[in-house]
Order: sequence, then structure tokens, then C-alpha cells
Amino acid sequence: MGAVEDRLAELGLSVPDVAKPVASYVPAVRSGSYVYTSGQLPMRSGELMTSGKVGDSVSPEDAAACAQQCALNAIAAVKSVIGDLDLVKRVVKVVCFVSSEAEFTSQPQVANGASDLLGKAFGDAGVHARSAVGVPVLPLNAPVEVEILVEV
Repeated sequence: MGAVEDRLAELGLSVPDVAKPVASYVPAVRSGSYVYTSGQLPMRSGELMTSGKVGDSVSPEDAAACAQQCALNAIAAVKSVIGDLDLVKRVVKVVCFVSSEAEFTSQPQVANGASDLLGKAFGDAGVHARSAVGVPVLPLNAPVEVEILVEV
């Protein structure tokens, strides 16, 4: 295990198996020095952690935990392409989609679940640009979806 996986282990986490795609795509693609992940849902052991809209049936705290799981799944997708997470030079960009009620405006706080994990896992290399976007619905009625771009 490398430094990134050691830091995850200190948090009581491990890199999961890559989540199976729910349609016609691959979990991650490398192009030159970059790895782009597909959007990752909050899948744990093959099932959504929860479903529904944030601000309605899903609390912001539960949504942030879902964003963390999405980021962990994105890390797994990156690892499936490069093998060793210590090869990541930088987490460049994170996009977090939050399925939320129209009045809910705390998408950035939900996205912090992903951002905080990436910072803890990759240290200074985990500091990234980010978008947090509210959307009406996500695949499988997931509350959160996260995609990342990393430089290797």
C-alpha cells in the first residue's frame, strides 16, 4: 500500500472495488497525463447508500457522506487505470452534482464531503478547483454524483 492508501486507512477507509457502470461507459479514461472519471454515485457494496433529494428526504449531512463515498469510488476508478494512487500529481477538478429541492442552496457544503476526503487522501496534491451544481434528478434517484480529473 502506498501513502495515499495509508492515509485512507488512517481514516478507517479503503479503496473499494470499482463501481460497475449503470450504462454504456467506463469508470475512468486516461488521456496523456490526465485521468478523467465518469460520474460516481454513492454506491457501497453494490448498492446506493440512500436515494432521494437533498433538502427533502436526504439531509445535508447524509448527502455529504454520500459525496465522500462518491469521491472514494472516483479514487477507485483512478486506481483501476493507473494502478498506484501515489502516481497522482494533482487532483485538478471536482464536479459535484446534488439532486436537491428547488429551495436548497447548500450544494457547496454537500460537495465538501468529496473535497475534504480528497484533501485528506492526497494532501497538498488534493487541493482542487470545483463546481457544485444543483440538479433535479440523478441516475437511480441518487442524491449525489461526483466526477474528478487528476493529473498523473
